[in-house]
Amino acid sequence: MQIGTIFQQKTYINIKHNTAMTEINETEKIEKKSISFIEQIIVDDLAQGKNGGRLQTRFPPEPNGYLHIGHAKAIAIDFGMAQKHGGVCNLRFDDTNPQKEDMEFVRAIEEDIKWLGFEWGKVCYASDYFQELWDFAEWCIMTDRAYIDEQTSEEIAKQKGTPTEPGQNSPYRDRPAEESLRLFREMNSGNVEPGKMILRAKIDMASPNMHFRDPIMYRVLNMPHWRTGNKWNAYPMYDFTHGQSDYLEGVTHSICTLEFVPHRDLYDLFVTWIKEWKGDEGDIQDNRPRQYEFNKLNLNYTLMSKRNLLILTKEGVVNGWDDPRMPTICGIRRRGYSPQAILNFIDKIGYTTFDALNDIKLMEAACREDLNARALRVSAVVDPVRLVIDNYPEGMVEEMQAINNPEDENSASHIIRFSRELYIEREDFMEDGGKKFMRLGPGKEVRLKNAYIIKCDEDPTKCIEKDAEGNITCIHATYDPESRSGMPGADRKIKGKTLHWVSQAHSIPCEVRDYSCLWTCENPRDAIKQYEKENGVRGIDAMRPFLNPDSLRVNKNAFIEEWAATLPHLSYLQFQRIGYYNVDTDSTPEHPVFNKTVGLRDTK
Repeated sequence: MQIGTIFQQKTYINIKHNTAMTEINETEKIEKKSISFIEQIIVDDLAQGKNGGRLQTRFPPEPNGYLHIGHAKAIAIDFGMAQKHGGVCNLRFDDTNPQKEDMEFVRAIEEDIKWLGFEWGKVCYASDYFQELWDFAEWCIMTDRAYIDEQTSEEIAKQKGTPTEPGQNSPYRDRPAEESLRLFREMNSGNVEPGKMILRAKIDMASPNMHFRDPIMYRVLNMPHWRTGNKWNAYPMYDFTHGQSDYLEGVTHSICTLEFVPHRDLYDLFVTWIKEWKGDEGDIQDNRPRQYEFNKLNLNYTLMSKRNLLILTKEGVVNGWDDPRMPTICGIRRRGYSPQAILNFIDKIGYTTFDALNDIKLMEAACREDLNARALRVSAVVDPVRLVIDNYPEGMVEEMQAINNPEDENSASHIIRFSRELYIEREDFMEDGGKKFMRLGPGKEVRLKNAYIIKCDEDPTKCIEKDAEGNITCIHATYDPESRSGMPGADRKIKGKTLHWVSQAHSIPCEVRDYSCLWTCENPRDAIKQYEKENGVRGIDAMRPFLNPDSLRVNKNAFIEEWAATLPHLSYLQFQRIGYYNVDTDSTPEHPVFNKTVGLRDTK
C-alpha cells in the first residue's frame, strides 16, 4: 500500500459535496507533484545523511480501546512514509497504564492495521523498556536531574504557577540524591500507597513552558501489568517513556498530532539526557528521534476519542465498538468502507499544521468513488410491491445474465432468475404520475434490467389491485417476448426508465440496516462540553440531547436475489439504483443482513 500525493496546507472545511470533489480533483491536477511538509522533512533528512541515512518510524497506540478514523491518518503517514522511502515502521504499544489496557485491544489494533494494508517491522511494547527506563531514572536521580516529591497532588498543583507566573519549588526539590534513590526503590516495593510519592524531573519551575516545571516521571499504581506481571508497582509516565522508547528502538522520525507540540521540548530534553546516559554524545544532535506534528482528522457530525467511544459502548447507545455508526476502524469496516476508500480520503485532505473540521461528505464521496469501481451489482427490493406479468407463461423460469460490475471490462457475471411474479420497488409505480414520471404506471412502459420490456394497461382497474385501505397490493403488466437481450426487439427505444426487480419465488427475505450520523449537531464535542458547563452533568447525560434517534433504521421486509445471500461477510455491494451496501457479520444464508454504506449520491 503506498500513499500517493499528499497535499500540504490544504484542509477543506464543511464544503458541499456537489463542489467538493470537483475542487479536490482540480487541486490534484495543480499540485500533483507536491508532497506534505512531513514528507519533505524526511526527504531532506535522507538527502543530508542524518541518522546514518536511516528512516524509522513507529505507530504507538495505547492498547486501551479500539482505533478510530483519526488513528487511520496516523497509520497512513507512519507506515506510508517508511514504505515509500525504504524505511521501516514498528508497531509499538505504549502500555504504561495497566489500569486500562488489555490484550483484546492489542489484537484489534493489529487487525485494523493489517486491514488497512500495512505491515510493521516488528511489534514492540513500552514495557519492553521498563528496566532500562528504571535504570535511566536512577541515573537521573544520581546526576541531580530528578527527585522524590512527597507532596499531595493538590499541593503540587498550587505550586505549578501559570503560563505568565513562575511556579514554586517543592520543599523536597533539594533532598539528597541518595535519599531520593532509596525512596524511588521503595516506590516499587508494593508498600507505598498510590499518590504518596512521585518521581519528578528537576528542570525549571520558572520556565515559560509549563511542561518543564518539574514534570512527573514515575507514579505508584501497585497493580500487576498484563505483560510484566508483579515485577513493577511504580510505572513511568507517558512523557518520560515516549521519547526514550523511540531512542532505544532506533526511531528517527516521531510523527504525532498537534496536541503534542507543547511536549516537543521536553521530548528533546529527555532524549538528550538518555543519550548522555548511554554515552552517545559524539554528535548529540544526530542519531536521535525528532518529533514532528500534523493536524488531527476531525469530522463533523462525529465524536472521537476512546474515552467518549467507551461511554457509548458501555451505555448501550451503540452495539459494541464495531457498530457501523461508530468512527472506529472496525465500525467503518463493518459499515462497508474499503481500506482504499479511507486512504484515498486521507490522501485528499492532506497533512497540515493547523486543525480544522472536515466535512464527512468528503469521506462519503471518496467511498462512492472507490465502491463504484469494486462493488458487485445485485438486485434488492427494499420496499416491495408484487408485479404480475399476466402474459408470461405460468411455471416458466428463465436464467438471466447479470454483470457483476459494469465498470470493470473484465467483470464476470452471475445468474438471476426471472419468473411471472416479481417484486419491484413501491416508488417505481405511480397511479397518476403524469408525463414526467418515467417509471411504471397505467399506460407506461419500462424495461426490467437484464430482462424484458413490460407495459401496464391504460385502465388503472386492469393493472392495479388494492386493499380495503386503498393501498396498492399488486400491479399487473404484460411483457414483450421479443425485447430480451439478443432478441429482435431488444434495442427498441422506450420513454420509461430501467427498473430493478427480484423474482418472488427466487428471492430471499433479508434485513437491511440503514445508518445515518449518530449525532444531530455538526460539532458534538464542543456541543457536549458546553452542555456540561451549563447543566453540570457529564458523560452520557451530556451526550443524550445530541444523539440522533434515527441513526439506525432496520428494514426486515426487503428481498434480495439468491446469489447475494451466498456472498461472504463484508462483501462490497451496490443495490442497483439504491446505494452501496455490504454483507454484515451477523448475516447468514438463511437470514441475510446488509448494512447501508452510502447512497449512490449525496442527497443532503
